[in-house]
Amino acid sequence: MAIEIRPATVFADVKTMVGPKRPDANVCWCLSYRIPSKENRALVGPAREERVKQLLGDGPIGVLAYDGDEVVGWAAVAPRADTAFARSRTIPDVDDVAVWSVWCIRVRPGHRKEGISHHLLRGAVEFARECGAPAIEGYPVDNRGEQVDLTMAYVGTRALFEEAGFVKAADTGSVLDGFPRVLMRLDLR
Repeated sequence: MAIEIRPATVFADVKTMVGPKRPDANVCWCLSYRIPSKENRALVGPAREERVKQLLGDGPIGVLAYDGDEVVGWAAVAPRADTAFARSRTIPDVDDVAVWSVWCIRVRPGHRKEGISHHLLRGAVEFARECGAPAIEGYPVDNRGEQVDLTMAYVGTRALFEEAGFVKAADTGSVLDGFPRVLMRLDLR
């Protein structure tokens, strides 16, 4: 298996990873942290899809993992200032560096436990670096090796981020699936 990571520019591929099975469903579309919470709550059904298309019109909105021509994974990555994390009460700002955030890592069923999340995180780091980011952050759970429910595993684990070279920069006030989330950072300079 040769996994290739590419900037997320193809709408159909993004939809494969974050879109709903039914067009009228109110699934996340990975917008929860990308847009202000008031706007996120107001968007329903097909309007969520249209918002993703609008965002893609401005450029890549993350990275995708491909196994040949098949899209098998997704990672959301963007400047923190352009996300809800910029206004978060639970995820702290540790300094005034113009960091990027990676907040969602998803692997398609049938492709899990193949190391694709590691490829995605490395790809998100490289994408941020190529875009001039001085540092990148993630906000994974510190699950201490315990099982994380798959619906909550999208934030990643502390171990995943540590394996990619990130270091803990701060505790957060956020808890997911009963586990505390930590702020992990990687300097790109």
